[in-house]
Amino acid sequence: MPPPPEIDGYEENANWSSFQMFFQGWILRQQHYLEQLLASTNRPEQELSSLVSEVLSHYQQYYEAKSMVIRQDVYIVFTPPWFSPFERTFLWIAGFKPGLAFKILNNSVRDSLSEDQMGRVRELMAETRVAEKELSDEFARVQESIVAPPIVDMARLMHHNNNMRSDRDHRNEIDAGLRSLRETMEALVDSADFLRMTTARKVVEILSPGQAVTFLAAATQLQLRVRETGYQRDAELRRRARSSRATRRT
Repeated sequence: MPPPPEIDGYEENANWSSFQMFFQGWILRQQHYLEQLLASTNRPEQELSSLVSEVLSHYQQYYEAKSMVIRQDVYIVFTPPWFSPFERTFLWIAGFKPGLAFKILNNSVRDSLSEDQMGRVRELMAETRVAEKELSDEFARVQESIVAPPIVDMARLMHHNNNMRSDRDHRNEIDAGLRSLRETMEALVDSADFLRMTTARKVVEILSPGQAVTFLAAATQLQLRVRETGYQRDAELRRRARSSRATRRT
């Protein structure tokens, strides 16, 4: 699905720093939704369903905004500056692994699932594992292609060849190769993001509104906890660096 021209203040022609500002606002809204999810225990099912839809739409906004960044510079989403180093340790193809949803499900609502729900969860889990493996294998092939002999050989020829026409031809070949690599990476991240979002939606479809609220609350708490831990670790590293510099000066 192509992204809309504007997503809560995020412009299509914005660079990744604009996305970083968008993401900060998105996280604040994520905290707001968490508060609603945790306070919704006794609400009617219709209200719970509406809240679940809002939360899923909120996630969809993130992926739509992220897709704009991917078109500008796909490589930045593999080491995103809007994440702390600790948050980046959880990344799989520029995002969380879709299978994480089942761990969250197991820790949050497993005891309340019916036999039918458990069967549907097992089927979805098996489908997700297959899709994850296909994407992991494709990502491995892409990584190998980066240092493949043809690209290395072309670069070596460019360095040693003094013929301007030949040099230009080789440069065009390399440019075409790099363009193809970038397009492959974009498609790979798009596919991974699609799997992340569709897995979450399919899990929610299996659950009752109350279970879905509990599941989404647990997922949001995990995300915010990881982010907070990352901030705390970064602050501690900065404190130690300042202390070390002060010690050296004395």
